[in-house]
Amino acid sequence: MAKQIRIVEVGLRDGLQNEKQELSVAQKVMLVDKLVRSGSRFMEIGAFVSPKWVPQMADTEAVVKEVLANKNYKTVEFSALVPNEVGMQKALLCKAPEVSVFTAVSDTFTEKNINCSVDESFKRFEPVLKLAKKNKIKVRGYLSTAFVCPYEGLIDPKKTLKVCERLLELGVYEVSVADTIGVANPKQVETLVKKLTTKFPKKKIAMHFHDTRGMALANIVKCLEQGITTFDASIGGLGGCPYAKGAAGNVATEDVVNMLHEMGYSTGIDLNDLVKTAKWLQSIFTRSLSSKLSKIID
Repeated sequence: MAKQIRIVEVGLRDGLQNEKQELSVAQKVMLVDKLVRSGSRFMEIGAFVSPKWVPQMADTEAVVKEVLANKNYKTVEFSALVPNEVGMQKALLCKAPEVSVFTAVSDTFTEKNINCSVDESFKRFEPVLKLAKKNKIKVRGYLSTAFVCPYEGLIDPKKTLKVCERLLELGVYEVSVADTIGVANPKQVETLVKKLTTKFPKKKIAMHFHDTRGMALANIVKCLEQGITTFDASIGGLGGCPYAKGAAGNVATEDVVNMLHEMGYSTGIDLNDLVKTAKWLQSIFTRSLSSKLSKIID
């Protein structure tokens, strides 16, 4: 049997929160439905954050409630980002089955992104993890600027390993290690992932690539060679980084799935249905999305 690769769809959160064009609740719910029908089984669908800072996520409560009310989605694992205890309380009210927390290796990036240092971000996470444990909710961790920071430059792999270790010790079940601005190259990725998989169980590490310089797929191949089996991706290549000028969106889910299937891996996702979903999404957006595959397949 083909080796199974787990794709975590992050378009509805990490993707949409960085888009100027906002989708309605109905459009977001329809996007979830199309993704589920295509075979997506792991999906982050919103963020319980302040609408003042992230207006695109202001309707997360409505989206989460409507999606979770659909009895046809029992086999899908949905999650939402929570930045602090207030966000966690909102997630509990919506009965979110899984949440995620976010930090970075770079203090400068963290200050600009969530207005606190890396150490302060961990203090915010403590009550989140306590509530999650009490309510038997899984917590995933995001680790940004794992390779390069737009303000501090190249990141020492030792720093990345240290923050990753702190997240796992805190109690997250998995750390999504991110090339936030999409400038890492395969050699950098190979070096860091070797260190990560030597120190931590492979099942605890996921990888999250943006495609600013067109190297995301090559970077994923390097991760596959090191035994990584979980990758984040965003339908249509939605997203970007508001704190790094010029950074492109996440690697497109359909491009990743296409490559994996061509290489003999299994994802459980129907590529044709996924491409149709990307094309439907493109019909809504006024800007051209970055998906390569949906532009060449009818």
